[in-house]
Parts: sequence; C-alpha cells; structure tokens
Amino acid sequence: MSKHMNSAASPSSSLPLLGRYWRGLGGWNYYFLLKFGLLWNGYLNFHPLANLVLVAFLLFPIPNVRLHRLRHWLALPFGIGLFYHDTWLPGVGSLLSQGDQLAGFSASYLLELVQRFINWQMLGAAFVLWVAYLFLAQWLRFTVLVVTALGWLNIVDVAAPVVKLLPVEETPVAGRQFDATQTSPTRPVEVPATNQNLNAALESFYRQERQRQTGFPDSLPADAVPFDVLVINICSLSWSDLEATGLASHPLWQRFDLRFQDFNSATSYSGPAGIRLLRASCGQSPQQALYQPADPRCYLFDNLAQLGFSTQLAMDHDGDFGGYLSDLRRHGQLQAPLMSQQGIARALVSFDGEPVLNDAQLFSRWLQQRQAAEETRSATFFNLIPLHDGNRLPGRNETASYRDRAQTLFDQLDAFFDTLEQSGRRLMVVVVPEHGAALVGDKVQLSGLRDIPSPAMTRVPVGIRLFGTQAPARSAALDVDAPSSYLAISELIARLVDGQVFEANAIDWPSLIQGLPQTAAVSENDNAVVMEFQGNSHIRLNGGDWVLYPR
Repeated sequence: MSKHMNSAASPSSSLPLLGRYWRGLGGWNYYFLLKFGLLWNGYLNFHPLANLVLVAFLLFPIPNVRLHRLRHWLALPFGIGLFYHDTWLPGVGSLLSQGDQLAGFSASYLLELVQRFINWQMLGAAFVLWVAYLFLAQWLRFTVLVVTALGWLNIVDVAAPVVKLLPVEETPVAGRQFDATQTSPTRPVEVPATNQNLNAALESFYRQERQRQTGFPDSLPADAVPFDVLVINICSLSWSDLEATGLASHPLWQRFDLRFQDFNSATSYSGPAGIRLLRASCGQSPQQALYQPADPRCYLFDNLAQLGFSTQLAMDHDGDFGGYLSDLRRHGQLQAPLMSQQGIARALVSFDGEPVLNDAQLFSRWLQQRQAAEETRSATFFNLIPLHDGNRLPGRNETASYRDRAQTLFDQLDAFFDTLEQSGRRLMVVVVPEHGAALVGDKVQLSGLRDIPSPAMTRVPVGIRLFGTQAPARSAALDVDAPSSYLAISELIARLVDGQVFEANAIDWPSLIQGLPQTAAVSENDNAVVMEFQGNSHIRLNGGDWVLYPR
C-alpha cells in the first residue's frame, strides 16, 4: 500500500524537481540587452510577445545538459530571424519581389550598398556593451533583468489598445476629415492613435479618395488658345535632399509661378510614382489598385488627348529597368512612342550599367521637334534619372556626388527655361519629382534605401511655370502650403486647359489656386504604409500593427 502511494505520487512530485535545472539565458542575455539598447534609441520595430516566447523556450528546464546546450544552438537561426523581423529592414517578401532588380545592379553598386550597412559607431557601441555585460555578469543576474523587462514590455503592449474607439464613419481621415469634393479639411477630431483607429482612418481615406475626380470639359471652346503641357518627372529629389545639399536656394526654384511646399508623392519607388502621376485625375489609390484597370477618366494624358493634345514621351534612359516603361504603358495608358535618343551624348552610367543621357540635349531636341511639328497642342511626359542612387561618371567606379549631379540638372533646367522664354512658345511646365533620394537616413532606414516611404522621401518640391503669357512673369513664386498630391496638378491643368490665361493681361494666381484639392499625407509601398495622423507620422509594415514613426 505504501509503495503504491509513493509510486503514484512520483509523476506530480517530479515537476518541482525541475526547479534544479533552471540555468538562465547565458549568452542570450547579451542578445536581448542589445535589442533593448536599439529599442531605447528607436532603431527597432520590436515584437514583445515573439521575444518572450523565445525566452520561454530558452529557459524551460531540461535535465540533460547536452540537450540544454543543443537547444541553445537550435535557437540560433530563430534568434537571427527574429532579430531581422524586429528591425526596420525590408521584409523577406519585399526582397523576393525585387530579386530581379537586385540582380540587375552593377557589382560596384552592390558593394557600395553593402558598405553602407556597416555602421562603425554602432559596432563600437555593441562591443562596449559586450565588455560591460561580461564584467557585470560576475555580480548581476541578467536573466532576471531580461525576463522582467520583457514582461513589462508585453504588459505595455497589451494594455495600450484598451481605449474607447470611434465608429469607422466618425474616424478622421489621417487625423482630418474631408468631404467628397476634398477642397479643404474640416475641423480635426482628436481620437487615440490605436491600431483600430488608424486602420479605420486609412480605410476612410481610400473610401473618400475613390469619390474624387477632376472634371475636364467635354470639348474646348472655339476661342481656346493652343499651348503645350510639359510634365518633367525627376527621380530622387525631395525637400530633404535639397536641404541636405544646400540647393534649395538654387535660382531654378525662384523661377516658378507656383511652388507646392507640402506635396506628397505617395510612394518612394519610380514605377508606382509614374503610374500615380499618369492617373492624377482621380483620387489616391491603394498600392495594389495601381496595377488594376482604372476609370478611363483617371488618366491625365488621355483626358488631354480627348481635347486635342498630342501625347509624347521622352526619357534620358531606356526605361527597361524594373519594367518602368512597360508600367507606364500598361498601367498609365501612356502609349506615345519614345522620343528618339539617337545621337544624344551619354552623361552618366546608371546603377545597372546602362547609359543616362544628357538632359540639356534632350530638352533642346524636344523643343526643336515641337517648333517643327504641325500639332498646336501637346502633352509630354519627361522622365529624368540623373539623381538616382548609384549613378557614376563614365569610366569611374565610384558613385558621382549627388550634389554635383543635382547642380548640373538644375543648371540645365534653368538654361532650358531661358530658352523657353526666348522662344515665346506658349507652354505650361510642371516639375514633379517621383520621390526623394533619402540622402539623409533615419532610425528606420539607411541612406539610399527606399523600401519605406518616409515623410522625408515623399515630401517633394513641385513647381509650375507658364511661358509665353501676355502677362509678365511673377517676380516671386506663390507658395501653396496646403497638403497636396497629384489631384491638385490635374485640377490646375483642367482650369487652364482652354489656354485663355496665356492671352490675359494679368493672371490672378490666388484665384486660380483657390479651392485646389487637398490630400492627406498617406504613402504606400508593397509592404509599408506611412500615414500622418493628428500631426504625427505612423508606420505599418506587412499588414502588422501601427507604430509611431521614430524621429
């Protein structure tokens, strides 16, 4: 009887015996201390529960010492993967989707990108932390500190969303509410920046954007004045880049009639930026919708073609990389033939080894062809890439200075403006960059990376200038400070499409821009969304939780 009772009790009594095999985290303590340091400084998109699960796996007592050690080795790939998951680096899906493009980079450019990932300051700090850990581990039980810290982070993470939520219909669009015509924001409604509210705000934003559209006339009046529209789409140029290079004061930026100070490109990649610009006559679409057919009235150049404008296309590259040209044709409905590049000198060698042509010569060729053409109205899409990351001078291996390349491009545009003034040709020039170059990195991305459309990359300088008007040119540009995007450009072109402004003795610019559509700052790539919500930028990666964008 006694033996039977003892044997029956042994399974339950064996559990407390496991307490003898709590061995601590060992070297994994340094792993988590390193993460805490990066998190404290805003360099991680930390996932508390996933890290706590890893700790639980490492701590669960195993009597066999060999199995215990084997467990630590087996956990290494999971720890590395979790560390990567906790960073702001591009997700695996993003890397796989851009594998073909990465394969197209030149060897020298790939080496340069690898070197950018080496941050000697951080490596030095990590070494100091390692030495401090080894020294203090003689007296402190770091496992207790790590587990306590992770427990606290999980409690904070779970408790944060427990707040009163607004219904979707009342949730502000990116911190503001807009009516269907979207001409001006109503009074902001303050709500907590929870996942539910941010998701609802994003859904509300896109729902309202689907209702917005530029109203082009069915036909031009008999007294319409013919003119040309030239849209110059520049890759890798933002206000942040201008400030970093000191080129915001270049004379070119003083020659516009209008400047948009708070224009959002809505993306940080060339293909989507080109499609969004060509679909400027409708409200902003989600990223995936760009690759689906749109309402025919959304296509800006088609709207102009319906009014008798011949459409044209010019570029200083071949458009093959990343399927850029095919994207313009298929998803932007720009079917115009590419202007001949025969005989144009090579100015740079791009990041993929292809030539980047001389833009001054391309501008000159375009103007010569327009002066010789029979069509009285034209709309041209001009794409320029001399500022793209990785471009170099012919015969050189190192990347050419961004500032030097920007100075050259701005000088060429400035000289082109002089030529246009002298020609007397009626022309509306719209300069609108695709996205920034990310010259100055932040806690989320290294310099030059564009996987996440940060505010510094999507806030771009947009300028509009009229040439050949009866009225004298403005002595200083009129700045549009309201949050704007592509719909504002389409609306302004529609207001001027009859050309009467070129015959007016005076141009009332304040009246022309009154009530231009405003667009909240929402930017999106395949795996990342950045949205301004009540004065602060928030980021969502791979459909996960929203996080305040680190400053």
